Formats: sequence, structure tokens, C-alpha cells
Amino acid sequence: MDTRYNQLANILVNYSTRVQRGEKVLVYMIEPEAMPLAQEVYKETVKAGGLAEVYFNSAYFERALLKYGSDEQIRWTPEVDRWSIEWADVWIGLRAIRNPHELHDIPAERLAAHSAVVGQLSNLRVDSTRWVICRVPTEAFAQRAEMSLDEATDFFFNATVRDWATESKQWEKWKETFQQATQVRIVGRDTDLTFSTAGRTYKLADGDKNIPDGEFFTAPVETSVEGKVYFEFPGLYLGRKIHGIRLEFQGGRVVKATADDDEELLHKALDTDAGARFIGEFGVGVNYGIDRYVFETLFDEKMGGTIHLAMGRAYKENGGVVESNLHWDIVKDLRREGAIWLDGRKVFAQGKFLL
Repeated sequence: MDTRYNQLANILVNYSTRVQRGEKVLVYMIEPEAMPLAQEVYKETVKAGGLAEVYFNSAYFERALLKYGSDEQIRWTPEVDRWSIEWADVWIGLRAIRNPHELHDIPAERLAAHSAVVGQLSNLRVDSTRWVICRVPTEAFAQRAEMSLDEATDFFFNATVRDWATESKQWEKWKETFQQATQVRIVGRDTDLTFSTAGRTYKLADGDKNIPDGEFFTAPVETSVEGKVYFEFPGLYLGRKIHGIRLEFQGGRVVKATADDDEELLHKALDTDAGARFIGEFGVGVNYGIDRYVFETLFDEKMGGTIHLAMGRAYKENGGVVESNLHWDIVKDLRREGAIWLDGRKVFAQGKFLL
């Protein structure tokens, strides 16, 4: 087994979630390819004195439910899944990346209904456990990212096996500059967007919730967002790509939404509930070890030189109040064209901080 799996497991158990003796730990393993990392995480949990259980799931199960299930079944919240989250002190999610088109032929309304259930469970996990999520590379991941499996594996470990404590010291300085400001303006290709962050808190993501990590983020004042934004990268929603997303905001709410393709699914996502048309999160990617878009949001939103906006649910830790079963991160590239202004001062241009 690649020894880097053990290095990563040590990060997940002893740094990200800091498992303590006697704590109940749910290892949520998705797909068989996650087994090497799951095995090492289980071992490190036991060594830390934790009480570990492994829960297995698969995109193939999800597909069977969405293809053959009734509306009632699709809207049903699995009791065992809910109970396992309520049981756990620590939740460690390990998802091996499956065929991204597995749900491609599922009708948009069924996908949206299932997403609402997933969102409810996600809300429960965030509110009641110490948690971390890690994606595991597979041949499907390598193919989607247009890399060989060896190259994709090296990319993965370069993005995840890092000295998070040391790197975060610089990120903390950048975050504090944003924290001291109250007005944000983002300009770029077909983009001029402004919003307030007055009274809101920026948080630094340095490996305690996601691996890979590397971002700082906040919740904009929900009614303050004005202007338009264009996303160079596709929005990834329920395994499908939505290219060329353009959103226009008035009074904080999306009033116009278009896309180059799959626009129906875009509107289904934004109509999830009343909160889905508001921005719940504004994030800045600072992990410059991630240098390319690989069609996995957990990686892509951390890419140095990008920002991302999440439609829907805000995190309470930021002071956000938007409630929704949707939390959909969409990544915008500022590396070639774009800048960030704070209270009228340019602090970021073409993917680099000017601090």
C-alpha cells in the first residue's frame, strides 16, 4: 500500500478531527476504492482510542433509488443514516470518485428532490459532529481531470499531505485583511459584483473540515449583493456540469440566471427553496498546490487564484442567516482576468494577493 495513505490518515484523525479516547467515530466510506484510506483511518482511530464504525455507500445505490424509486422513496430520509450521524462524535467522509455521469439520465426534478434530503443530512452532520471530508482519486477521477492515474494520484497527495499548520500562517494574514473590510467588489470577465460583509466573520479553512483545504470564507450580508457574475468553470450539481453560468442579483437575490447548457437544472437548483437564490458563502482559494480545475468541487474551490460563491445555506459560524437545503459552491477563475477590491482598495489581481 502507498505509505502516503497512512500519512493522510494521520492528518484526518489526529489533525483534522483530533479524535480523543472514547469518542465515537463514523467512517463514512463511499465506493470500494476508498478501502485503502478507510483501512488506515480505522487503524489510526483505534490507535487514538476512538470507537470506530464504518458505513458503506455507493453512487450505484443512489442511481437505483433515483431510477426506480417512487417520489415517496426519493423524499424519504434514511433512518440509519440519520441515526449514525446523531450517534457520532466525529464523522470522517471518504468518497472515492465514481463516474461523474452516473446520474446523467435522471430527471432534474428527481435530482432536486434527492438533493434536498442530502442537504438535510448534511445540515445535521455540520451541526452535531466534528467532521472532515476527503475525496479519494480513482481512474474515473483521473479520466475526468485528463490525467494519468499516476499523475492524478500524485496530484491528490500533493494537495492533501501538507504541513497545514505552517501554510496557514500566511493564509491567516490574508484573511485578517479581508476581515477588517466591510465592502467587497469582484470584477472580471462579465462580472461586477458587490456585497457587504459588515458584522460577518471570516473563517480560515486549514484542513480541519476538508482535505484538501486552503480557503478563507464568510457569509455576505444576504440582502446586500448587487450586480452580475459569470463563472468560467462549470457548476457541478448532482454529478452534472452546467457550463457558462451567469447570475444577476438585486437586493441579494438572484433575479436572472442563464447557462450555456442544462439551464433547466440550474433553475431547479435555485428553486430548491426560498433560500437557494441567496449567496450563503463567499470564499477565496489559497491552496496554490492545486493548479488546475479537476471537476471536483472539494479540490477546485481551494485553487489558488480563484473565488467561489455558494448558493443557499450559510454557515452559522460566519454569522450568516440564509437557510436552505442547498449549499452549492460555484468556482470563478480570476487568474487571467479579475480583481478583488476591499473598501475601494485593490488587494488581489490576476490570481495574486497584493498584500
